[in-house]
Amino acid sequence: MVADSKSKSDISFVGLFASSAFSACFAEVCTIPLDTAKVRLQLQKQAISGDVLTAPKYKGMLGTVGTIAREEGLSALWKGIVPGLHRQCLYGGLRIGLYDPVKSFYVGKDFVGDVPLSKKILAALTTGALAITVANPTDLVKVRLQAEGKLPPGVPRRYSGSLNAYSTIVRQEGVAALWTGIGPNVARNAIINAAELASYDQVKETILKIPGFTDNVVTHLLAGLGAGFFAVCIGSPVDVVKSRMMGDSAYKSTLDCFIKTLKNDGPLAFYKGFIPNFGRLGSWNVIMFLTLEQVKKVVKSIESP
Repeated sequence: MVADSKSKSDISFVGLFASSAFSACFAEVCTIPLDTAKVRLQLQKQAISGDVLTAPKYKGMLGTVGTIAREEGLSALWKGIVPGLHRQCLYGGLRIGLYDPVKSFYVGKDFVGDVPLSKKILAALTTGALAITVANPTDLVKVRLQAEGKLPPGVPRRYSGSLNAYSTIVRQEGVAALWTGIGPNVARNAIINAAELASYDQVKETILKIPGFTDNVVTHLLAGLGAGFFAVCIGSPVDVVKSRMMGDSAYKSTLDCFIKTLKNDGPLAFYKGFIPNFGRLGSWNVIMFLTLEQVKKVVKSIESP
């Protein structure tokens, strides 16, 4: 698990942070093509030519990946990887690394037994909100770079890279612009973090009580898939609003984005990109948690006397 719910973490916070950051970055590199496809699908709006709706450019996860690779090259699928890694070092390291200490704080240092699900959810909501508040600029730049490819051919790109994007946004829009979408982003990441970490914690704890199951790769795989599924089901609506606000400056507020999306594209728009989002979060969680469990063993052996 993050750690065994019956005990406090047995490695230092520095070890937890480093393990979490490394595992999150590794998962990011493996799955960012699916994230790019998800963002493109979420930003895609219904196009009207005269009185007729034109066919959407992107269709489905694999179709979107194929279209991007064919029209923009394979490298376009990894657009945003640099700020994505910046994000995971900060956000992934903090939200996962702080989860066990915060969970222990909420139950008390003398607590014995299984941590209640409510405390797990509260701890994950707390660490998700704190971590993304720090990491929001990296999230904004990642989405902006991923959205660049939807510009028509011949239209100059706004940013030449991640560092240029940071400086351009600050210069043209002000420092506060780096926290554009902070409202839906905090909501989205706190909720998804709770769905991921609390569900992984709970599913793993439940599986380990079943005869024949041990704390091994199969258990980690099943718990990771469960975490990804719950995260997508719960977090998709706020994820869509976050992506649209970060990728398009036409929205005045979170509520404005929600209302316009509902009015123009219908309620199903909030689950646009659901399959690539699950493919992304499901695979991301499996890779991240499998890696985390192994890296923590290595860190524990290094820290042990």
